[in-house]
Amino acid sequence: YIDKETVEGTSQEKRLYRLIRLRTMASQMADAELEKTTIDISPSGRQEHFTSSGEVIKFDGFLKVYLEGNDDDDSQSPEGDDMLPQVNPGEQLTAENISATERFTLAPPRYTESSLVKKMEELGIGRPSTYAPTISTIQHREYIVKGEKAGEKRPFKVLTLKADGKLSSATKTESVGAEKGKLIPTDTGIIVNEFLTANFPDILDYDFTADMEQKFDRIAEGESDWNKEIARFYGLFHPEVEKANEMRTEHKVGERQLGTDPVTGEPVSVKIGRFGPVVQIGSADSKEKPRFASLRKDQSVFDITLEEALKLFDLPRTVGEIEGKTVVAAIGRFGPYIRHDGKFVSIPKDLSPTSITLEEAAELIRTKREADSNKVVKTFAEEPEIQILNGRYGVYIAYNKTNYKIPKSVTDPAALTLDEVKAIMADQEKAPKRTVRRKK
Repeated sequence: YIDKETVEGTSQEKRLYRLIRLRTMASQMADAELEKTTIDISPSGRQEHFTSSGEVIKFDGFLKVYLEGNDDDDSQSPEGDDMLPQVNPGEQLTAENISATERFTLAPPRYTESSLVKKMEELGIGRPSTYAPTISTIQHREYIVKGEKAGEKRPFKVLTLKADGKLSSATKTESVGAEKGKLIPTDTGIIVNEFLTANFPDILDYDFTADMEQKFDRIAEGESDWNKEIARFYGLFHPEVEKANEMRTEHKVGERQLGTDPVTGEPVSVKIGRFGPVVQIGSADSKEKPRFASLRKDQSVFDITLEEALKLFDLPRTVGEIEGKTVVAAIGRFGPYIRHDGKFVSIPKDLSPTSITLEEAAELIRTKREADSNKVVKTFAEEPEIQILNGRYGVYIAYNKTNYKIPKSVTDPAALTLDEVKAIMADQEKAPKRTVRRKK
């Protein structure tokens, strides 16, 4: 297939094929030869000097076919890299114009998925089979999120000194703060990282992790005994865990006191809860039960103020009416939700109970109703407690808080009669119960 420039398929499939084809061809070609050159320009009668650096391609090699892209966008870098002109030592140069561009401090660098994998390879952490699961795990646990923030326009000045001695000033704009595709740490990720690095410095050391990877390789190759390696590891790890467990009773990780609630006089604090960052009014020692409110997506536990935190407690909030019934937004034990006609619908993470609109609430209610209607496959008037439902792993029978599998031989569960359903239930009740034996 390498002789084919294109293949049939979608645009994305064609792009993937082109990438694979070019990289395959490049891997079989000779290395490129680059010459890095720096030109030093010293004006006469001045101590200051200018430098110009660049690379000159002496031999194209594999670059003739494929040039690796760069994930790290730098909006403040000059556009394009001009080729250096041919100059000789001692040559007299005439300045056509000299420009000075205003620059600002760069924001902290962010990794992309590919640049993070590259860094892990450099440090010897992980293996090709574990790179993707590692990145997906820290995203699933919401330690990081993939940024999709658009850049903002920022003005900067450019001063230009022309050959005739005239100085001109111009204002241009640049896009800064774009986080497209970058991995951004969340409040939870930052606090967990600070806790682990403070209490397990040896375990979270790069060299320690790389060394463990090498030991795993030796175990896989049969050159080392895994029992001894695991025992040696837990000999160091277990005492650190015990120490951290004792410390947790004295210090609440990530908690920050904001002040006092002017209405109740109770302390107001912010911390990481079970469902993410939350504000708490009261404490475990208070007479009244503490109240909690989730932070909005644009808020952080590190810089939220007391006034901003108290506004989050304007809940439950009446959003409006749908079908003559009141819609209320609130936060419960399992996170934010809306209540309508005695039923509850969870509010997704991209919406907030303090700002959700009536239109957004109506869409959530409609989606929930559709999901509920699709869940029930069949009911029986004679036995309303017996239902055939659509579940996560397929269609099943539900009765008296017990689930029964429908045999694979049944092609149409909706066509089952009540007698057939009872027969399936009876057969499974007669079957011996499976027991799971655990090894000590």
